[in-house]
Amino acid sequence: MTTAATTACVTYSNVFLHPLLDDGAAPSSRGERREQQMLRSQAEKMCAGCPMLAQCLSDAVTKFDVAGYVGGTTKRQRQEIRGRLGVQVDPEDFDTFAGVNSGRQFDRYEIHRIRTANPDQPLSVIAAKVGCSVSTVKRHLRRIEEENGVVRPRVKTTPSPALVLAVAEEVKGGARRVAAA
Repeated sequence: MTTAATTACVTYSNVFLHPLLDDGAAPSSRGERREQQMLRSQAEKMCAGCPMLAQCLSDAVTKFDVAGYVGGTTKRQRQEIRGRLGVQVDPEDFDTFAGVNSGRQFDRYEIHRIRTANPDQPLSVIAAKVGCSVSTVKRHLRRIEEENGVVRPRVKTTPSPALVLAVAEEVKGGARRVAAA
């Protein structure tokens, strides 16, 4: 049983997360092509009528790198929207999902500062100072390294949901013109 507050994507997750709606999905038969088109059409209609569309799309573009058909867009379209808006989304922290994270947040820039100030100390000493595990220290130092040694937090500007919707319409409009050609 669903409540009035439940959105279509939750109620019909089998549509929104169907493998044929993945960007790389290549239907192998005429039946699969029809099914893919039907699924896309259903998802588009349900998203278009959703009162949460603007916030859903904005979150999917600016906060989370999610799979499936979300906010009226495919994963590839969301990547293009991010590119046009200059938005970068951090990859999901799967440690949290797996339950190996204590739930506490540690500042990787502080960990890097301590390591730089004490390069001869073992990581276990830094972990004890910060109050986390050695693996957490290593993970945060790797992230700093992946950022090419950037040690200052980047100031992120988040585009408004209205701007995200406008760019999404441009992206989806371009995709429609290509498909019609």
